[in-house]
Amino acid sequence: MRTPLLPLVLSLFPILLCGCERRDDPPAVTSVPVSTPADAFFAALSTLCGQAYAGALTVSDARDRETFAGTPVAHVRECSDAEIRIPLHVGEDRSRTWVVSRVDGGLRLKHDHRHRDGSEDRLTWYGGDSLDGGSGTATRQAFPADAESKALFLQAGLTASVDNIWALEVEPGERLAYELRRPDRHFRIEFDLSRPVDAPPPPWGHD
Repeated sequence: MRTPLLPLVLSLFPILLCGCERRDDPPAVTSVPVSTPADAFFAALSTLCGQAYAGALTVSDARDRETFAGTPVAHVRECSDAEIRIPLHVGEDRSRTWVVSRVDGGLRLKHDHRHRDGSEDRLTWYGGDSLDGGSGTATRQAFPADAESKALFLQAGLTASVDNIWALEVEPGERLAYELRRPDRHFRIEFDLSRPVDAPPPPWGHD
């Protein structure tokens, strides 16, 4: 019989700490109970800190297959008790970093996009807070686009993106997944946690 995941990941506290370079200070956390699914999810994600994993597209369309032509690598590079940064590398492209922060009531996912010279892309820092205050599960959390992100998408003429819902999944020892859903699109990429790979170079703008 499998041991329930929530008690298992909660037993892994205290979370391993390592230095984090932040664009801004992460949102203040005043009281996040350690028994919440969002907190358990963050703890599970934290156990991957320092490791890199190769992945593959499992659901995509033609535009995704062109963009992700190569082996994607997720590097759980920077961790603190309030924030985890996960650069996504695709070949020589080191422009993307997922930023997961603990906030009162749940989690927040943002996307840090940079150019090769380290400057910010015109579409960056979009994302949202976890659904229903983080009442997902210890293995999956979903993040609908927040108001700031919707305004950014509309300004860029990306009207379909206002319906974006991103999700992260983590099954320790098995799988890390990143997903994007909206009415006209379903994108999913999975990383094999059973086989760590060599860590890639730092993401652009974070040397």
